[in-house]
Amino acid sequence: MMNLFYGLLTGIVFGFLLQKGRVLRYEKQLGALRLIDMTIIKFMMSAILVGMVGIYAMTDLGMDVLRLKPTILGANMVGGILFGIGWGLFGLCPGTSIGALGEGRWHALFGIVGMLIGASLYAALHPWMMETVLTWGDFGKITLPGMLGINHWIVIVALIVGVVALFRWFEKIKL
Repeated sequence: MMNLFYGLLTGIVFGFLLQKGRVLRYEKQLGALRLIDMTIIKFMMSAILVGMVGIYAMTDLGMDVLRLKPTILGANMVGGILFGIGWGLFGLCPGTSIGALGEGRWHALFGIVGMLIGASLYAALHPWMMETVLTWGDFGKITLPGMLGINHWIVIVALIVGVVALFRWFEKIKL
């Protein structure tokens, strides 16, 4: 029960930060798609870094177990293409559409309904996909530190330094 509470609390904080970061705004979404406004990219990269540090810290402290999903290129490519088409057509991604609805922008319901239809289609096609798309380029449960044969904290620190440098460059060129 506490896991559900922590999930709810984390979701509320994340939604608050989405709203305060103004990433729910259509102009920010369009700017990201046109690569002229990196606000959403910076927000998501920051969230990934915080999550990466938190997950590996909890794993190292024995508070959780790292549960990897297999890397399957076919699934990633098809999912990425569908995600990109939906984001491009609708102007909101799944998380931001929920946030937009929370702000009272009712048009977000169309995107949410689209996500539910897409999830239903995925569930209906899953048996077929298990024999096709979900077998294309199956690399198993891999991680970058595992592939490189180095401690995960080396990769995490390198990624943090790289992302900070990228953010500085974005600011320098006013993105």
